[in-house]
Amino acid sequence: MWRLRSLGARSTRVLHKSLTPRALGNLNDVSEPQNITSPLLALPAMDVDRKRIETAMHESVQTPDSYLNEIASHLIVAGGKRLRPVLAIAAAQINGGVASEYAVRGGVSCELVHLGSLYHDDVMDEADTRRGVETVNAKWGNLQAILAGDFLLSRASEIAASLGPEVAGLLARTIGWLCEGQIAELRHTYDVSRPETSYFTSIHGKTASLYGTAARIGGIVAGHDRVTIESLTDFGNAYGMVFQIVDDILDVTATDEQLGKPAGHDMVEGVYTLPVLRTLATNSSAADELADLLGSPLNDAQQQRALTIVRSNEGVASAMATAREYVQRAEDAVSRFADTPATEALRTASRVLLDSAVVPA
Repeated sequence: MWRLRSLGARSTRVLHKSLTPRALGNLNDVSEPQNITSPLLALPAMDVDRKRIETAMHESVQTPDSYLNEIASHLIVAGGKRLRPVLAIAAAQINGGVASEYAVRGGVSCELVHLGSLYHDDVMDEADTRRGVETVNAKWGNLQAILAGDFLLSRASEIAASLGPEVAGLLARTIGWLCEGQIAELRHTYDVSRPETSYFTSIHGKTASLYGTAARIGGIVAGHDRVTIESLTDFGNAYGMVFQIVDDILDVTATDEQLGKPAGHDMVEGVYTLPVLRTLATNSSAADELADLLGSPLNDAQQQRALTIVRSNEGVASAMATAREYVQRAEDAVSRFADTPATEALRTASRVLLDSAVVPA
């Protein structure tokens, strides 16, 4: 899927009624809303563990070819909070102790999948910048970006294989879920009748599944019992769902300045997220007006009107209620764990995300 779309020149961009590219990684690369700091990042020794993560990531992409090394490490050098490997480490530490190298490597495998998807994403979107630096495709070209993304996925798979067949199979399935989530989204681009099942399938595949996998790998390599591993997986999936729903709420409620990009970007791209879908489902005159506006690219005036409609109706509150349900699922998943710093961070991480959402008064 990525390769067929990515090899085309700029003139081959698919028109809005077809498979308009929206970041395969956009959904996965959302920053923590409103610069809220996750409790996971405040764990004891996490500063040291994050340095271990960075070292392992750089080492994982080294080859005898300095040219490939530069391209493959481009977004690693650009930085990031590394929440997926951080979650893997926290999951491994729920009974206390120091995270093993296996937990670090397992988390790194998830982060490399994420980064590989971003390389492909930027080709699909013809993006020029990512994380404040020039994208790989802008700097080196589409072909190099595609192959470097493939290389990152291969290195992720190699690391997973070194951790055993269960982890290897899990990571392979997760890459498949990412693709399934992207397809679920692309098939309903600019579709005002997009079913909610498409939305939830998409965000589970593109965001939640990789968090669930990171938590599960942490539990596996730490030797936790199977019930605990399943609970950690449930937590990661629920946390990822909160993460994405909150991000989608912020896209329509926060200001351009707060977001660091124009508000309502998803609607402009033809990706109708939960607050928009819930507004469209209200069977009101506002819903009818919104439906008339959507369905094709928006100009600036239409974008602002669409934002006003979504912000002033019950769709945002309804989406928040759904996010709260996932917060509860995340908290329930870890409720029986021993009281350790890692467990406390897991228990509070989802609610901190939820509290960052900007909801119109």
